[in-house]
Amino acid sequence: MKQSRIMSLVEAIANVAVGYGVAVATQLVIFPWFGLPARLNDALAIGAIFTVVSILRSFLLRRLFEAIRVSGQFRD
Repeated sequence: MKQSRIMSLVEAIANVAVGYGVAVATQLVIFPWFGLPARLNDALAIGAIFTVVSILRSFLLRRLFEAIRVSGQFRD
């Protein structure tokens, strides 16, 4: 069954949204261990940047593997 581009994007966003919350919480706990300030606004901004990068990465990899599947280069 082929996954549409929109559903690939929705899946990637859902996956990364959960990761965003975990990343922000982790930053608030871990940063002080390394002597870095743990400010909520900074953690939210840093998390947002990595979230955008992660969504793009997940989406592009999903489309790459779908293209490989459709081309028939790898068969089950």
